[in-house]
Amino acid sequence: MTSSPIVYALDYPTLPEAEAGAALVAPAVGMLKVGLELFVRGGPGSVTLGARNDRPVFLDLKLHDIPETVERAVAQASALGARVVTVHASGGRAMLGRAVKRAAAEGGTLAVCAVTVLTSLDGADLAEIGIAGDPRVAATKLARLAYDEGVRWFVCSPAEVAALRGALGPDATLVTPGVRPGLDAKETGSDQKRTATPEQAIRAGATWLVVGRPIRDAADPRKTAEAISEAAIGARS
Repeated sequence: MTSSPIVYALDYPTLPEAEAGAALVAPAVGMLKVGLELFVRGGPGSVTLGARNDRPVFLDLKLHDIPETVERAVAQASALGARVVTVHASGGRAMLGRAVKRAAAEGGTLAVCAVTVLTSLDGADLAEIGIAGDPRVAATKLARLAYDEGVRWFVCSPAEVAALRGALGPDATLVTPGVRPGLDAKETGSDQKRTATPEQAIRAGATWLVVGRPIRDAADPRKTAEAISEAAIGARS
């Protein structure tokens, strides 16, 4: 199902478990996400899961450091064969600009994706770290900053998708975590505070939906991934 807008988060503690999960679910999704836990444990080998399952890899490392360090890390992500690498938009103009330029210099096949406001944060959390206002305002401001530096991929919660789509236009690729099918969008005990169903996120303007635990922890992960993909594709029409 290569038309699927689902990015499957390989949130597994070991590389063998991630290998099994990727092989099972990859045919039903459009991309595989390698995050910090798996990358720290599995290293570069975790990125090869994409090529081995005929799916691009979304390398979610959320880089946030001085411009020189991030630029070099982007080059390494490109060499590993990742399709997307994430950076924090709050890293600033110089960091964002150098990341984009280095990705282009490495052949242009790697997209730099700016993370705006984490889905685990709400207005109260932002206030505690010195960011005033609604998360939607902060996310839009950070996205515009990154856009001005050449970034065209962005991560935002479902609550900010419509605002970012309106601010950035149709050429922006919006990647939305915090997606929960059905009543799971109202689940309790989650560390994600700004969530939505796949249909809601797509209708709001999302391009890609990141889904991990609802698929990974399902009785039948492949069937669940197929159902979520079909729901998201249906919402596009």
